[in-house]
Amino acid sequence: MAIKLIFLFCFFVVMIGVGVYARKQVKNVGDFVLGGRAVGPWLTAFAYGTSYFSAVVFVGYAGQFGWKYGLASTWIGIGNALIGSLLAWVILGRRTRVMTNHLKSATMPDFFGSRFDSKPIKIVASIISFIFLIPYTASVYNGLSRLFGMAFNIPYWICVLSMAVLTGVYVILGGYIATAINDFIQGIIMLVGIVAVIGAVISSQGGFITAIGKLSELESDIPLTLGQKGAFASFFGPDPLNLLGVVILTSLGTWGLPQMVHKFYTIKDEKSIRAGTIISTIFALIIAGGSYFLGGFGRLFDNDTIYSEQGKVIYDAIVPNMLHNLSDVLIGIIVVLVLSASMSTLSSLVLSSSSTITLDFIKDTLYKDMSEKKQLGIMRIFIVFFIGISVVLAIRPTVFIAQMMGISWGALAGAFLAPFLYGLYWKKVTKAAVWASFIIGVGITTSNMIFKYISSPVNAGALAMVAGLVVVPIVSILSPKMKKDKVDKVFACYEESDI
Repeated sequence: MAIKLIFLFCFFVVMIGVGVYARKQVKNVGDFVLGGRAVGPWLTAFAYGTSYFSAVVFVGYAGQFGWKYGLASTWIGIGNALIGSLLAWVILGRRTRVMTNHLKSATMPDFFGSRFDSKPIKIVASIISFIFLIPYTASVYNGLSRLFGMAFNIPYWICVLSMAVLTGVYVILGGYIATAINDFIQGIIMLVGIVAVIGAVISSQGGFITAIGKLSELESDIPLTLGQKGAFASFFGPDPLNLLGVVILTSLGTWGLPQMVHKFYTIKDEKSIRAGTIISTIFALIIAGGSYFLGGFGRLFDNDTIYSEQGKVIYDAIVPNMLHNLSDVLIGIIVVLVLSASMSTLSSLVLSSSSTITLDFIKDTLYKDMSEKKQLGIMRIFIVFFIGISVVLAIRPTVFIAQMMGISWGALAGAFLAPFLYGLYWKKVTKAAVWASFIIGVGITTSNMIFKYISSPVNAGALAMVAGLVVVPIVSILSPKMKKDKVDKVFACYEESDI
């Protein structure tokens, strides 16, 4: 216990110390939200990767999808690296930075408002962001707290509250700069930790070859496989179609998430984008690929502790169950690893939500002549408010981590991905198409919560994203076009180089 507590104490001191240091760098709203648009490639790439992967991945997704698909769940991590990181940086990176800088946009709703010349679009986008970032945040608390309960045997609510307070302190103090620096430190911890954990878990099963052999002897309980052995060690697993849905949601979804795209706003130049692309992709391959690969061995640790009283598998308990027999040093490393992953994601979420509601809703509708000092003050208040709501939701969770995240990602990416992507490249996207995407993304996700016509929220989220990509160009062709001179002014920024 002493070793674990020492690791935690050092971690907390460093995080708060960075917040105090970064506070001196924050002189205005641009510094607090965007880091002055001067953040280098390493900090930006690690901020992107650590915001992407949290306890939701390591505990929730790795446990649930590793159990369902076996080693084939590693494809999710590969998809995250190639689609969610590499292609996202290549396709969105430069254009996002250049256009948002040209439009003076600090948030995704702000971008929509300026790009499509519509204040109502901006306001509605800010409301969607604020509402649907909450379940995502709650799912992060949930995953981390289960691991803390395993390692320290302390009440769940204390874990949630402690994490919320620490995150709030350093984000309120230093804004994006504190977040980016801490993300870099946390990213290093994650890289070292995931390698150590995979090695220890596989060794506990007699080594890699032995573990694969054990996995291949298990019968699949998924109807598609008719109870055959070997499905959990096969190339595409027992259910390739549903596996594809998870890959789409968790990989393509990042393209439409406000807190992820925000990283491209802050990077300092085009040279940094090229370097950041490589760094971010390697980071994702190690962290996401490693997490899902680890989860693929979950069935080898099957015991009574992962089942409810009704005999159902508690997916969020699978990974903690795999780890609880490791040494105290390794458990200490794991706790700091998952704490690092989770706090980086949380800081990104709370900063994104508070800046969106302050700059895009309150400043535009309720208090138009707000000074920069008041904007910073209100953003800090909303950081506390947002954390408070998500804590309440996390303390009384009603669904598994993966489902909570699926609802959040489905609504946000389903609403925002298509108009954001097309809006960067295609001049003919219309306001009506943006509204259509908002309605479809939020509509599919929320209606499925009520009527459950798609059994998995993850697949519903994937459907919402794909539907938006189809609907936006169709509606744009059929609906009234924007004024050509205004659109031309927006796209004139791409004619410049090395901005």
